Amino acid sequence: MNTKRVLGMLVTIAIVLMGAASAPAVAQDNDNMEIVREKLRADKKLLVAQNMQLSDAEGEVFWPVYDAYQEEKSKLADRHRQVIQDYAANFQALSDEVAKDLVDRSLAIKQDDVKLMTTYLPKFRQAVGEKKAARFYQIENKIDAIVNFELAANIPLAQ
Repeated sequence: MNTKRVLGMLVTIAIVLMGAASAPAVAQDNDNMEIVREKLRADKKLLVAQNMQLSDAEGEVFWPVYDAYQEEKSKLADRHRQVIQDYAANFQALSDEVAKDLVDRSLAIKQDDVKLMTTYLPKFRQAVGEKKAARFYQIENKIDAIVNFELAANIPLAQ
């Protein structure tokens, strides 16, 4: 499977997880959402594996760190999804108070994401060295940028 196809699937699944969950008419089925989340995690891991080019020895050290990192990152995604859902629920009559809360929560998530990356960087460096740690962060940043672009394109501006 090529990298562009996997990336396309990741974006589609992420949009479903983040965007569709915010649509008021969509009934959430937790079991189905968990299946979609697991698919997203597996596809992302495949994309990372294809691009990291790890030796067996590097992989033994890298993947446990990656899994722990992704677990923490998924908690941030849950918080982000909640902000989007709260925005969708209040979009038609967005008050200043709710707008402030949403922006404050969004900024806190971004700050926590930077803290997470900073905390895990030494672990990734130790696992795979400087260049491959940099490559991993590039992959993460590209995926995040594409998902954030798609979300931004599909979420209307506050009125």
